[in-house]
Amino acid sequence: MEPFVLANETVRLSLPTEDDVDTIMAACQDPDISDWTVVPSPYLRADAELFVRRFVPDGWARGSEFNWAVREPGDTDGPLLGMVGLHFEGRAGAPDEERSAEIGFWTAPDARGKGFATEASRLVVDWGFDPEGLGLAVITWVAYVGNWGSRRVAWNLGFRVEGTLRRYGLQRGKRRDAWMGTLLPEDPREPNEEWTGP
Repeated sequence: MEPFVLANETVRLSLPTEDDVDTIMAACQDPDISDWTVVPSPYLRADAELFVRRFVPDGWARGSEFNWAVREPGDTDGPLLGMVGLHFEGRAGAPDEERSAEIGFWTAPDARGKGFATEASRLVVDWGFDPEGLGLAVITWVAYVGNWGSRRVAWNLGFRVEGTLRRYGLQRGKRRDAWMGTLLPEDPREPNEEWTGP
């Protein structure tokens, strides 16, 4: 699949480029990204280069990983504020198979608290469920227990938290307890329960 832009009045999602390498490297030094994701730690410039040059384009070419850089809205690409993507769990060329994907995202420290992750994820979720997009039957969200920032984004989008899975997540060779949530195409894109976090 060829990469494309998703945009609304709040965010613009486009392919990360060589111009984003230093920003990605700097953001991934932040403990809140390192602690809650599976990015390498320590995160080197070579890791950001590999992500931009190989991981992202290869995922699009295979139709298995769809990653976008999150930017402010506009007609051209502005500075990178974060990343959002879908890990596709179906088989290409199997139109009758109900398919799923897992959503993932992170936001650079200076861009947090402004709704970028929620709006970027909303665009990606809507594309994932669209029959003209991936036509998914379900999108899952997984976060290590304690990642309340990620859980707040999932809550805003209407993900139903199904429970805590003991030692489900694998982070750099170690198992961690994880929360899991699901969202179906027919679910409202708004909270389905009272917020219980900090």
